[in-house]
Amino acid sequence: MWYKIVQLVDWFGELKERYSLIRDFNSSSKKAFIEGVAQTLLEAKITKGDSNYKHEFSKFFGSGLRIKALSGKLLKRDEIQEIGKVLLGNEQFVRKLISLGWDTLEIHDNLGSNGLKWPLKKYANIGGYIN
Repeated sequence: MWYKIVQLVDWFGELKERYSLIRDFNSSSKKAFIEGVAQTLLEAKITKGDSNYKHEFSKFFGSGLRIKALSGKLLKRDEIQEIGKVLLGNEQFVRKLISLGWDTLEIHDNLGSNGLKWPLKKYANIGGYIN
């Protein structure tokens, strides 16, 4: 019986950490936008994800992380790719997302249906030898 309680506590702890990451990302994005460091306000939320991108740590529900670029205009494919390149280029951030159960990064503009998605495991540099 006690192991069920421990599992439940672990599940809620991890859920809290996932929502904390979303809240911190949105807060940092808002601050950077207000200060003029970033030209576009970004907003993160949890989505379904892509079942083709699943890995061993993927959550059954909510395995996607969608970043919406609140630019006030339709973004071109290369603009969306640039946002993705910045986020996926941060290996520590990608590994944190994977450890919390995300497997898909989606980036969309806020006006149209323009968007791209990437499998996080491809950008985490996992599987190498430990020195």
